[in-house]
Amino acid sequence: MRIEIDARGMVAPEPFERVVEALEGFAPGDEIVLLLYREPYPLYDMLVRNGYRYSTEHDEDGTVRVRIT
Repeated sequence: MRIEIDARGMVAPEPFERVVEALEGFAPGDEIVLLLYREPYPLYDMLVRNGYRYSTEHDEDGTVRVRIT
């Protein structure tokens, strides 16, 4: 399953909370794509501590695209 969270207009900590909610029931092969206008460093730390993988891409319009698997 692929979940996209467009958090570009959200205020912290809502993007972090949305990802945590989406991770409930997360299964192998699932993917979350988080769209922001900044790097979510606290989220990266939480993902690493809990065994998730992520990759980050920077779009030309300033969007930071984080893929969580």
